[in-house]
Amino acid sequence: MKRLRRNPDESDPETNPDPDGETSFLKDQQERKCGLSSMRLMGFVVVALMLVSVVFSVSVVLHDPPSDGVLESAKDVRFLDVLESSEEQQVLEVKPQKIVGPVDDYAPSVEVRKDKLQGGLLAAGFDETSCVSRYQSVLYRNESLHKASPYLISRLRSYEALHKRCGPYTESYNKTLEKLKTGHHLESTDCNYLVWISFSGLGNRILTLASTFLYALLTNRVLLVDPGTDMVDLFCEPFPEVSWFLPPDFPLTSQFGSFNQKSPHCYGKMLKNSTFANSSKSISSSFVYLHLAHDYDDQDKLFFCDEDQTSLQEVPWLIMKSDNYFVPSLFLIPSFEQELGNLFPRKETVFHFLGRYLFHPTNQVWGLITRYYQAYLAKADERIGIQIRVFDTGTGPFEHVFDQIIACALKENLLPEISTEKPITNQSPKSKAVLVTSLSAGYFERLRDMYWEHPTVTGEMIGFYQPSHEEYQQTEKQFHNRKAWAEMYLLSLSDVLVTSSWSTFGYVAQSLGGLKPWILYKPENRTAPDPPCRRVMSMEPCFHAPPFYDCKAKRGIDTGAVVPHVRHCEDMSWGLKLVDNESEL
Repeated sequence: MKRLRRNPDESDPETNPDPDGETSFLKDQQERKCGLSSMRLMGFVVVALMLVSVVFSVSVVLHDPPSDGVLESAKDVRFLDVLESSEEQQVLEVKPQKIVGPVDDYAPSVEVRKDKLQGGLLAAGFDETSCVSRYQSVLYRNESLHKASPYLISRLRSYEALHKRCGPYTESYNKTLEKLKTGHHLESTDCNYLVWISFSGLGNRILTLASTFLYALLTNRVLLVDPGTDMVDLFCEPFPEVSWFLPPDFPLTSQFGSFNQKSPHCYGKMLKNSTFANSSKSISSSFVYLHLAHDYDDQDKLFFCDEDQTSLQEVPWLIMKSDNYFVPSLFLIPSFEQELGNLFPRKETVFHFLGRYLFHPTNQVWGLITRYYQAYLAKADERIGIQIRVFDTGTGPFEHVFDQIIACALKENLLPEISTEKPITNQSPKSKAVLVTSLSAGYFERLRDMYWEHPTVTGEMIGFYQPSHEEYQQTEKQFHNRKAWAEMYLLSLSDVLVTSSWSTFGYVAQSLGGLKPWILYKPENRTAPDPPCRRVMSMEPCFHAPPFYDCKAKRGIDTGAVVPHVRHCEDMSWGLKLVDNESEL
């Protein structure tokens, strides 16, 4: 734009007279034009600024719509409904909230959006305050590498509808309960039931309950859970509206403790005594007790045969006691094969999905989990879990066990070497938090002191933490089991995991977390094994007491060599576990 330049003396009539006024007129016209141009320019600038302001406001509103807020650990958690592939999917939006104090140090630095229904695995519509962990657990986990199949999601929604129609105190439940009280069933019922008896340690109970639910899903039965002494205290209700807990007035509850292989209604005993209505094994009793604990015999194990599944199909009430993860043997029953393949295209995800669907810590346990996580684990760049279970008799800690743990961690580069000769001047900003779970405090103390007294060769900062050390297992104590459940869950939040052979505690943690841990071999003769550990084939738990029987040939067989996806376990040579064909065998 051409600017008018003016001499400082031009405006003074005495120094620059213009008797005719022509020059003055021209200058006035030019000044008016310049002023109008400046006004137009300013107008354009104002309009542009207004447009930018409007666009910015609209973008903020669209990007951050109003929603229900929940404050959790310096995070503003908001629930949004988004439409994806014509299906409603709910997500959690996690945004940092500036709070003065150390809490802000581990608040997310960027916006994180997570699906609180885990890809449709969980049902919507629960009272979120009654079980905070159900929808908030995704905030503490790494994103799962696995997605539940659409068929599994569909079957879970169908089961929830069945449970709502047939659960405790419904019309169908009351009608079927009358048949149980009379002792006989004369015609088929609308709803059939599978009752799980609370039995054994917490890790075993979690694994057997998941197995029992899968069997209920396969046979269209309604699962009812014996609450025992602490199940209500540990786990939220997994199904909408109707409880999965067996009512306190159930007529057989008082007999649960006495059910065994000698009970008249035990299926194995009935087979031995041939107490059937006819040769086709038709069962006239209103209930059958299934003994699937570790001490079950050959007749009890016939439960895993197709012919026997047909016999059990019409029995209104099945009562089951088990301390085993018997899922691998369900995959060897021909009539279940296709359904299981549809539910779980990836075989190693069975407990991963069923565990995340069924087992949500109650608010009391969730408080233990989140408080510990935020206080000790959240700030670390990497979280390592080490689960130690020692089956040796005597007072620990044992030197050979400590040697084995260190050998595994160093050999697999899970922990850095330490320097015992010279100080390390170049410190790394990276930190690792190591969560140790053990009944003994000795292993934690040795590890902590080792990395406190000596620097790491990498300069990394290593912190060790142990929530509890109960010294011995106290299965019947409520708070002991709260802490045990909290520690299993905390282990499942690890990035890397080391577990102990034969331990159901470790099985639960690895499968919930979707982790393939390094498993410590069981020591023999109090000597550290060499190699000390190995990576597992799959994250599935091990079935410790499987049957070895060919139902068709009616002879013994190696059930770990029948199909490619059922193999012997890494930590127990006779056990069975599910693997995927592409897994390293």
